Amino acid sequence: MKRYIMAGIGGTLAGLVLTTQLAGPLLAQDDGKDSSVYDQLDLFGNVFERVQQDYVEEVDAKTLIEAAINGMLTSLDPHSSFLAKNDYQDMQEQTRGSFGGLGIEVGQEDGLVKVISPMDDTPAAKAGIKPGDFISHVNGESLMGLSLDEAVDKMRGAIGSEVTVTILRKGEKEPFDVKMTRETIKLTVVKSRVEGHAVVLRIATFNDETYDALKTQLEQSVKDAGGIAKVTGFVIDLRNNPGGLLEQAIKVSDAFLDRGEITSTRGRNPEDNDRWNATAGDLAQGKPMVVLINGGSASASEIVTGALQDHRRAIVVGTKSFGKGSVQTVVPVTSDSAIRLTTARYYTPSGRSIQALGINPDIIVQQPPAKPADADAEDKPKSASNFSTSESDLRGALNNDAVTDEEKRQIEEEARQVEATAKLRDEDYQLAYAVDILKGLAAVDFSAADVAEAAKPAVTGQDATSNAAREGASPSGAGDPADSQPAEEGKAAPGDARPARPGPADKPAPAHRNPRP
Repeated sequence: MKRYIMAGIGGTLAGLVLTTQLAGPLLAQDDGKDSSVYDQLDLFGNVFERVQQDYVEEVDAKTLIEAAINGMLTSLDPHSSFLAKNDYQDMQEQTRGSFGGLGIEVGQEDGLVKVISPMDDTPAAKAGIKPGDFISHVNGESLMGLSLDEAVDKMRGAIGSEVTVTILRKGEKEPFDVKMTRETIKLTVVKSRVEGHAVVLRIATFNDETYDALKTQLEQSVKDAGGIAKVTGFVIDLRNNPGGLLEQAIKVSDAFLDRGEITSTRGRNPEDNDRWNATAGDLAQGKPMVVLINGGSASASEIVTGALQDHRRAIVVGTKSFGKGSVQTVVPVTSDSAIRLTTARYYTPSGRSIQALGINPDIIVQQPPAKPADADAEDKPKSASNFSTSESDLRGALNNDAVTDEEKRQIEEEARQVEATAKLRDEDYQLAYAVDILKGLAAVDFSAADVAEAAKPAVTGQDATSNAAREGASPSGAGDPADSQPAEEGKAAPGDARPARPGPADKPAPAHRNPRP
């Protein structure tokens, strides 16, 4: 039976077969425990029978039992749930990178649906939905009192149909409506571009395609930049990335680490403890790296960030991450349904758990609010100055005959890059800050090989943060499944320095993701 393993934000599930699976182990328990369990099962049976006989309307037995199982699982934590047929199909579609909906990762807080992050190039992102927004109504219907799965279902609908959501946003005095058109969401998992001499890699999610897309995009951007020798460094943009497959988070981390632990998981049973180590090879070839994160960076994103931060492989810039440090395993229980169960907590290489704690950046950089379109015009002086601003503007200024045409071309190119960075600062201040860091490191000829490996990787500060789920095209229980891990994922590199923790394991670790309308 295939198990899916996830490291994202997740939703709710429900399944009849789960009760049958519990029955086997219960028979092998002590007589005292058996008696107590059977008493509770008798109680459930009596209530179920009474509802079927006396409820004011006829109810479907399958619906009742699935709701009961779902209630049992969701009572454990925000991420355990049952995936009925449609929810299970939605989850599988998400991990393949295509689904229908609005493109939002959501969780639940105080009875309201909370936006974890809008996904890139989706209706939600285009409509201006922001991390931290609360959705109180869908098409005028209140979401209070509904489960996360039920709320997500309200946001789903036929492709091309319109939906209006009511948003509560910090800093806004009144709720406001946002109208969106449902689309087929085809995720562009990784985008890349060159800013100056820095390669920027934007990772939107961790699904089956992430590592391969990252490798392809990185190699192409290095080529576009004129080769690795001309690249100052790499920016890994994980902002508003809600997570996904644990397997992919491990592969992406390994892509930039030559050795050492990437992450480990600890469950209730010792045999469930796993550890993954990096193997030789660095796609960035030792060039400096900056990782960008914010409050929408969760789970698998935090695994990558924690690994690169603990090993001092990257400087982390931005704001505190989401703080989801638990692992869910999706186990099929019938041919078309599954349960998603929290089975472990994951730990960064230094041994820290970020559950309900975010990863603090090494450098906190807030993203300024966007300026109104006419703000620049308002900031301009009332009358433009006609005074000269440089020596070359002066009449009769001497020429610099010592500069060759090639040197002049290089100076002009450098000036264009500085101007481009200044423009980028207005568009995306955090990214511009990251690019400036790489310029500074390039000026001192920094290389990852120059950083001594600590016996135990450095630990940075941690802050409390709330937990949530992910929304886009599947309910709160629909997370990213992971197939079996390649054998080399668990292979230790010679001489790895590791914290004292449970020994290595050959099994993959679970990962987890949230619901998406």
